[in-house]
Amino acid sequence: MNIALILSGGIGTRLGSDIPKQYMEVEGKPVIAYCMKTLFKHKCVDAVHIVADLTWQKKIREWMKFDKEISLFSVKFQGFSEPGRNRQLSILNSLENIRQYAEEADLVMIHDAARPLLSEKLISDCFEAASSYDGVLPVIPMKDTIYGSLDGKRITALLKRDELFAGQAPEVFRLGKYYKANQKLLPEQILKINGSAEPAVLAGMDVVMIPGDDGNFKITTKEDMERFQKIIEGQIKCKGE
Repeated sequence: MNIALILSGGIGTRLGSDIPKQYMEVEGKPVIAYCMKTLFKHKCVDAVHIVADLTWQKKIREWMKFDKEISLFSVKFQGFSEPGRNRQLSILNSLENIRQYAEEADLVMIHDAARPLLSEKLISDCFEAASSYDGVLPVIPMKDTIYGSLDGKRITALLKRDELFAGQAPEVFRLGKYYKANQKLLPEQILKINGSAEPAVLAGMDVVMIPGDDGNFKITTKEDMERFQKIIEGQIKCKGE
């Protein structure tokens, strides 16, 4: 079984709105609905699980019901998990719930609701690569020269750009091994984890990198949201023509 886990528990308001970015509407749909549609419809995805605060779970159910493209595949929806103290604890909460209906050898794909432009190709590429490894991480090569600094003022290290990569979501992992990797970090170390692949790497899991997608950007700033808005408007205009 291939399970897609959508992380939508964040309550950040860095975009200057009272509504978390993943629930802000763009062309009549919340941001989360865009990746939901892609994941629900994808032939490689057998089940979908969502991390969301209780205050938003009812709304998400309503969106699933009234969005025709999502509702057709709503049988894949397996339930919600509540957010943890940080992103990685939200993932661990979900893994515990997912293990109630999935097998240890199954694959779990972790994706951020704030990355709405997830492509069908990237989903397929991730699952295809995961057949031979414990985990898969899409990456983007660094385009700029990167320097290290211990104090944020002076350059203290010269880093090789061709050895540095920016990780993206979605990441895919073997459920059983990844669950154990996260458990090992309890109770304190897991609070220091920033990326989903970190527990897997620390546990010695065999994680392979595959080419990511520049268009699969994360909405973090107001400029990101404006960029996403323009892309969706352009897609709608093309369909109208």
